[in-house]
Amino acid sequence: MNGTPALNLPHRALTYSLGCCGRRGLNTTMKIALLALLGLALGALGGAALGIGAGLTWIGLVRTASIDNGALVFFTLMPLGAAIGGIAGALLFAVIAIRDAEIMIERQPVRHRDR
Repeated sequence: MNGTPALNLPHRALTYSLGCCGRRGLNTTMKIALLALLGLALGALGGAALGIGAGLTWIGLVRTASIDNGALVFFTLMPLGAAIGGIAGALLFAVIAIRDAEIMIERQPVRHRDR
């Protein structure tokens, strides 16, 4: 009113937290979710590879001589390994991300030596 424009700043609480994420904040929650998805994808790939390896080992040890060997490996053990690996990978990466978020280490500013 005195000729100076009024600043239209948002409320302080809205700029730091959305309220739904608690004290962690939105960035930390997104980091945990994205690392859990990464763990799911990597765990599924690793589990599928281990399922194929387990299936080929089973065929070699039991010496099954039927045409259904490929079906056993690719339709049973590979999806089972992918499911178990995906769940385990997602849980592992989520736990690591949650622990990393809980340990907030504040870095001290570097002090310059007086010369």
